[in-house]
Amino acid sequence: MRLSGYITFVFITVLIIYPFYNALPEEESSSRDLINKAWEVHAKKDIEATFRYTQQVIDLYKEEADRQQASLKKMPQTKEEIEKVSILNDVATAYFIQAESYMRQGKIKEAKKIFQLIIDNYPYAQAWDQFGWYWNIAEVSKKSIKKMETGSIEIEEKKPKVSQIPSKVVLYDPGKEDFVDYNKYGEFINVGTKDYKYIIKDQEGLSQAVGEGIYPNTTSVRWNPEFKKIKEQGRLQGQHWDFIHSPDLQAAFFKWTTAPEPEGVKLFYTGLILEKSGLLKHALKCYYAIVVHFPFSYGWTYWHTPWYVGQAAISKINYLLARNPQLGYRLEGADIRVINGYDNDLSNDIFITNPGRFVKIGLSERLKSRIFQRTSVKIKQQRGKGRVYLVQYETGDWQLIVDNKPFVLKAITYSPVKIGQSPHEGTLGNWQYEDFNLNGKIDGPYDAFVDKNRNNLQDRDESAVGDFQLMKEMGVNAIRIYHHPHKVNKELLRDLYKNYGIRVIMGDFLGVYALGSGAPWNPGTDYTNQEHRNNMLQSVKQMVLEHKDEPYLLFWLLGNENIYGVANNSNEYPDEFFKFINEVVKEIKRLDPEHPVAICSGDTLYLDKIGKYAKEIDIFGANAYRGKEGFGRLWRSVKEELDRPAIITEFGCPAYAEGRSLEEAEELQAEYHHGCWMDIQRNMAFNGNVGNAIGGIVFEWLDEWWKAYEASIHDTKGLWKGPFPDGYMHEEWLGICSQGDGKLSPFLRQLRKAYFMYKRIWR
Repeated sequence: MRLSGYITFVFITVLIIYPFYNALPEEESSSRDLINKAWEVHAKKDIEATFRYTQQVIDLYKEEADRQQASLKKMPQTKEEIEKVSILNDVATAYFIQAESYMRQGKIKEAKKIFQLIIDNYPYAQAWDQFGWYWNIAEVSKKSIKKMETGSIEIEEKKPKVSQIPSKVVLYDPGKEDFVDYNKYGEFINVGTKDYKYIIKDQEGLSQAVGEGIYPNTTSVRWNPEFKKIKEQGRLQGQHWDFIHSPDLQAAFFKWTTAPEPEGVKLFYTGLILEKSGLLKHALKCYYAIVVHFPFSYGWTYWHTPWYVGQAAISKINYLLARNPQLGYRLEGADIRVINGYDNDLSNDIFITNPGRFVKIGLSERLKSRIFQRTSVKIKQQRGKGRVYLVQYETGDWQLIVDNKPFVLKAITYSPVKIGQSPHEGTLGNWQYEDFNLNGKIDGPYDAFVDKNRNNLQDRDESAVGDFQLMKEMGVNAIRIYHHPHKVNKELLRDLYKNYGIRVIMGDFLGVYALGSGAPWNPGTDYTNQEHRNNMLQSVKQMVLEHKDEPYLLFWLLGNENIYGVANNSNEYPDEFFKFINEVVKEIKRLDPEHPVAICSGDTLYLDKIGKYAKEIDIFGANAYRGKEGFGRLWRSVKEELDRPAIITEFGCPAYAEGRSLEEAEELQAEYHHGCWMDIQRNMAFNGNVGNAIGGIVFEWLDEWWKAYEASIHDTKGLWKGPFPDGYMHEEWLGICSQGDGKLSPFLRQLRKAYFMYKRIWR
């Protein structure tokens, strides 16, 4: 997943099956090959072969691994740094596989001995998870020892000493203006061009207007009487990054206003802290100062993709003003367009900046409906024909039309997994056929029950209702599934549509995770390889021919954020990948002209290349996790580069947040989802904004316990940093329904607050 949110750093512990490495020097290739073989036979539980391959790695490369470990003073952070010590990673992985094998055999003493060897000797070794992140082998080894000793994998971490005293920000100097008129204090030059800048002519007046902590008034926080007091109390000790989610908001405010970061980044996190403290007007001034003074600011996400701070600031402003109409303002005309901003190369970026202006709006304008009747505008173009097609109106707005009526996509990813099953261990079942209670009905769709009182029991008044019925009551009108690698139950999907009114978005992975191409995981699908392309095209044809005439089919979906390069090389050959996409779309339309074709990309990475090479695409879809504000400039970017209707193919938020109760975390999850859906809705046709949103796909229906480490334990470890309630993505907590304590999986459902939020706004 790509993340256009907070600046992030590597922080992950996850178990894998097949590690992935980029091409290594020739002399190191045998260690890589041996490790790949070791993982493969370990997954097949071939103990003899597992120890043969792993011991070869240790015997041949231990000396070099020890040298590489000794050369390190800290954990390598970037992929390039990690791959420089690939021998260290391979040897530690070999030991880890041996320990895992012993643990599986019940040889606890032997397993613990090797896990401890890794902890003591290879603390900086890392391995690559097949789903896109690195994990520290020593940290996972600690978890394995903990699991064998106590049945739990939770490790008490040594965290920086940051004050946990709850507090609110109290401003000493709130400034003289709530919505600053920058024209009074300087001059805007070359607005709407790459040469934009704001020249301050009255710095003292502007400083007095904005108040403390906001550029150019960046030093006045030290005059705040609370600053000296809090400093003497030791509440400012620690790194400023550790203060972002601290409950001591006053200390966090002082820490960030004095942080050694670029001004744009510093202002963004200062604004975030002010926002948490309820000082919305001061937060708005903070965010807008970025747009005016530092529109070229950038940072890096966990995935090492650029984060454009100015665009994020505009998104924050629009979100806060929409959520707080009592403020009585809107931001008009503000936009930061980054030409060449869809790759990871900052050197070619060109910023086109218009800071816009705050416009005061009266009560009548706040209440005025901006909705128009579809019949009042003419159709400009139609894409497709039959039961499902797309129309664009003369206004430029798009709609999806199903059975001759506008259709707003209110979808969810549905892939219920029984706790204990895991693709890592090769135990993942097929939910479309599973019947564990042997009553002749498929478990999740028909036998799931709601644990109303959350006692993790099925009480007498909690009869089976089934997920299909629960989704219908929520307002879901489509689910997203893939036709491989598991067999599709067409009878089940027919019933889903006939009796519950829920359609199916049918997908083909198109080579991501090496699915459909016939390639091994390492090195994965090669989009320049004709044999791989033929295999993928045949997979797509099979999908289309099997499902094109089914009444449940809504549209086709290709890929799943392939451009991040997980077990494929589309990140290395994006031109070839999107040209191939275009060929595939043409073939689908030849076989089935009655259903649109969408792409599932990773945020807006390489969006310009999609517009250049894949013009046959009908719908642009992206997995995007940008925060509770929604998706920012994504809609406008799609309009500029591709001019197609857009959907968010994956968005969501964990129902777990460190330092919060489960009830509070559920509230925050629901708030996140609500903000995202409101952004989707604001950008639908005839709502006065971009007009190309046609809906979204919530991720996901049910928690998946296998995502982080042990498939039978609901792991709370954050897998990567991002714009979530506690700053981390907890992949095992994304469901809008939980499975409780897991003992009655796959049947028990506890409906979270996000479920009821959607039930209210979708129905």
